Amino acid sequence: MVRAVDVIRKKRDGEALATAEIDWMVEGIARGDVADYQWSALLMAIVLKGMDRSETVALTDAMMRSGVVVDLSATPGAKVDKHSTGGVGDKTSLILAPIAAAAGVLVPMVSGRGLGHTGGTLDKLESIPGFTVDVDLDRYREILGETGLVLIGQTKEIAPADKFLYAMRDATSTVESIPLIAASIMSKKLAEGIDGLVLDVKTGGGAFMVALEDSRLLAETMCDVGRSMGKKMVALITRMDQPLGRAVGNAVEVAESVACLKGEGPEDLTGLSLDLAAEMVLLAGLAGTLDEARGICERTVADGTALERFRRLIAAQGGDPRVIDDPGLLPQPRRTIELKADRSGRVARLDARPIGDATMLLGAGRARVDSAIDPAVGVILHKKLGDAVELGESLCTILVNDESELERAVAKIAAAYHWRDGPVETPSLIVDRLVRVE
Repeated sequence: MVRAVDVIRKKRDGEALATAEIDWMVEGIARGDVADYQWSALLMAIVLKGMDRSETVALTDAMMRSGVVVDLSATPGAKVDKHSTGGVGDKTSLILAPIAAAAGVLVPMVSGRGLGHTGGTLDKLESIPGFTVDVDLDRYREILGETGLVLIGQTKEIAPADKFLYAMRDATSTVESIPLIAASIMSKKLAEGIDGLVLDVKTGGGAFMVALEDSRLLAETMCDVGRSMGKKMVALITRMDQPLGRAVGNAVEVAESVACLKGEGPEDLTGLSLDLAAEMVLLAGLAGTLDEARGICERTVADGTALERFRRLIAAQGGDPRVIDDPGLLPQPRRTIELKADRSGRVARLDARPIGDATMLLGAGRARVDSAIDPAVGVILHKKLGDAVELGESLCTILVNDESELERAVAKIAAAYHWRDGPVETPSLIVDRLVRVE
């Protein structure tokens, strides 16, 4: 007979847990016979002693099976999703999902909300008037069949054990564990009904995983978990030292995403979105090489089919598709402020974290899970890494409603800029690529 106290002691002493023990503990959440304090003790033991690959796979599988594993077999075609570990200005999901769908991939995407300095896909989508992310699984399947893509929030049926454990980790300071992070992410993603998954694991000052070695380990762990459960996996490790694109906020990021789908967006954001979409096309078997897949994706932007997919998605999920042609229909701030350069030179560094913290202070992000979001506020960056700047030139436009934290926000943005007089190297956004498709 399995007992919680024995499982906790075993992990406390550094031993590997059996699959049956992990299953029993996870099932105990729904049964109600494993107390919160017992799970908190086990979580702390996992943080301190770790989990091997078989334990991490078992935990992911048990969490996934705690709810519904969606069956999308009635909708023919390869189903491939993408997950990002989050960052500042990261709105690639809004761009790559329509691109991949226009290329023939089915994209069932369950996304999250922002917390702290990182933004959330759901918050951005909800800045579109009328757009709903609260869709039940029947409608989820219908929208996927109608438009080739669907972007919703986690429902109560998908990996409910993860909701419990996520809250427990947050309350017990046990968030920083790669096995627990991997199991949390993968249990939700694998419950979507996908055949393959592309991961965008961020690294750098604005990422959840700051150190490259931690980012690489997380990417490897998630790829191995997915592959062990029969899914095709690819991970890109990408830099999050400065914000991605030029818009940071919610409505302003939607507008920038639309610009990218029109072929008018910033080079870094457009390029990464196309790279990730190409990985999805390749995993779906719709191209023989990565170069061929990227060419297919580029054509969906050039011929307007990707933009049309986004328009159809917005309409299918209750939003106003007119925002595609008139971004002025998105929420607008009451005031804008230009932050001017106090010297000439080149931007030697633009730190992502303080920009994200500043937009949170303005109301675009959450300090706590229950914080309200202001969709209209944020920052538009005019100068980024390597850009030449003249004294008095605008570095960014700050979009403001509530001015109670404005002074602090402006100070953080100003401090994020670092200068030099000579040339500045701009490194590649993609650091590494890991593949698990055998």
